[in-house]
Amino acid sequence: MRKSDFYYELPEELIAQKPIEPRDSSRLLVIDRQTGALRHDYFYNLAGFLNKGDLLVMNNSKVFPARLLVGDTEILLLEPRGDDVWECIGRNLKKGRVIDFGAKLTAEIIEIINDGNRLVKFSYSGDFYAILDEIGHTPLPQYITEKLDDSSRYNTIYAAEAGSAAAPTAGLHLTERVLERLAEKGVETAYVTLHVGLGTFRPVKCENIKEHKMHSERYLLSEETAQKIAACKARGNRVIAVGTTSCRTLETVGCVAPSAPKSRSGSTDIFITPGYEFKIMDGLITNFHLPESTLIMLVSAFLGREKTLAAYEEAIREEYRFFSFGDSMIIL
Repeated sequence: MRKSDFYYELPEELIAQKPIEPRDSSRLLVIDRQTGALRHDYFYNLAGFLNKGDLLVMNNSKVFPARLLVGDTEILLLEPRGDDVWECIGRNLKKGRVIDFGAKLTAEIIEIINDGNRLVKFSYSGDFYAILDEIGHTPLPQYITEKLDDSSRYNTIYAAEAGSAAAPTAGLHLTERVLERLAEKGVETAYVTLHVGLGTFRPVKCENIKEHKMHSERYLLSEETAQKIAACKARGNRVIAVGTTSCRTLETVGCVAPSAPKSRSGSTDIFITPGYEFKIMDGLITNFHLPESTLIMLVSAFLGREKTLAAYEEAIREEYRFFSFGDSMIIL
């Protein structure tokens, strides 16, 4: 398939610049996977679309202050490479340059690697993540041009494992109120971890999407979550992924052991496009994604390209809010 097969026109005013309050008051487009039938609702009514015994799987990765600024220099930390070396992108990062971010942190550009990314060696005194909390900035996508007043709004309420350079945004809508209603109905919950890295920032450049190479991202699926998935499947209920990152984690494990998922960790570069046969996921909660992105391709693999684009057209007509701070859809 071609990249242009996943293009759509989006009015700029529909790109959400601020998170909605409260979180669960975002709109929810409910989509029947088989027929493509659409229904409009709100996220706080999520429990009404799930059944007792269904399993909701969420990504508990946490966005950390991965953006460092000094003068006209910028470093965005993407993924650790060991021994205080990180793969990064940024501005004015010439090989061999040493950048001083104050008394507690310096960075040396030690290598230029694939696609112009940099390997950066950090030297510091104390706890690295504590220093980042002190001097770093929350990285936001380029299409968000307004300042975020509360950086916690770019994390889910259950974020626990620091390591993401961008939020798993489908989970931003979940609140304690919604989770309580799900529990009251008998819907189970589980967590995976996938640290969102370079893949979020890399556009698809080749027209033939099969030529696109996904960057790898670190993931973990625990034994507890594996057991919950197996039990859900055994009783005939649905496994519903909250977000494309949860989906990619589930399907990475599913490609190895579809009938009996096991605890696994490592790196995944799985690229899900139309024609892919889903092994574990039965339903998907997700936001509205950029045209021609790997994320809209994943949604199209699950729902079908024509149904996906029709749903997007409907969302545009109804003036849904798009992208990271936008509204959501559930496909069942």
